[in-house]
Amino acid sequence: MTEEINTALLIELKRLADAVERLAGPAPAFNDWDAADCFVWMPLRQHLLPVKRPNRVELKLIRGVDHVRDILHENTVRFADGYAANNVLLWGARGMGKSSLVKAVHEDVRRESGVSLKLVEVHREDIASLPNLLDLLKDTPHRVIVFCDDLSFDHDDTAYKSLKAALDGGVEGRPDNVLFYATSNRRHLLPRHMMENEQSTAINPSEAVEEKVSLSDRFGLWLGFHKCSQEDYLGMIDGYADHFKLGLDREKMHAEALEWATTRGARSGRVAWQYIQDLAGRMRVHIDRA
Repeated sequence: MTEEINTALLIELKRLADAVERLAGPAPAFNDWDAADCFVWMPLRQHLLPVKRPNRVELKLIRGVDHVRDILHENTVRFADGYAANNVLLWGARGMGKSSLVKAVHEDVRRESGVSLKLVEVHREDIASLPNLLDLLKDTPHRVIVFCDDLSFDHDDTAYKSLKAALDGGVEGRPDNVLFYATSNRRHLLPRHMMENEQSTAINPSEAVEEKVSLSDRFGLWLGFHKCSQEDYLGMIDGYADHFKLGLDREKMHAEALEWATTRGARSGRVAWQYIQDLAGRMRVHIDRA
């Protein structure tokens, strides 16, 4: 009888322990900085997921954005060397290489400087967890670029307040070994109708707008990307074709590339890359972006 009671108690204790463990959530994961140079932030387990083979192109293949490329590269070099650098917002036309430039510059500076420079991508929906990420990063000996692609906020979205504090606010402030790069299709990150709604319902309309616009002001550098000209577009095509040794007649390739852009209603770096992928496939040539 006693043995049966003990067994029942053990079963009940195990059930209670399992319930407490579920309430506590998953245990924080071990983060191995040596596993990769690029990581993705997984907030549920406070885990930095290593990316063994990042999706990126070489810096020399990014054409038509020379001015902003040089500014971003210089800012990143200063940060890697331990000097003052600014948070950066890369904004503007779709498909013009904003996120590709961030990843390419990171790799170029890391390789040339020899500094342990890490890139940590934060998904848009995980912005609210930025304070936890910064708390984890501040004690690492590495220099870290926190990167958020396609950053924007919708109506009633309050996650932007976490971003404001993480960029340049709060008592503790941003750790010295952390920099924040973000890309967006719009400069002010919040839609105009959202700011107008805030303005129309606020007691002091100007203060409501200032609250929204001040988010973009936390980025010291604003780098604008604009729709490319036909010359720049064909320059991108030529750069890819030369790099991947696609031996098609230049005049024929340009005609195809222009027709390809016309069917998509736009000229951009993304459209140029899509044409090159199609061309390489037709020519049975293997290409590798990394």
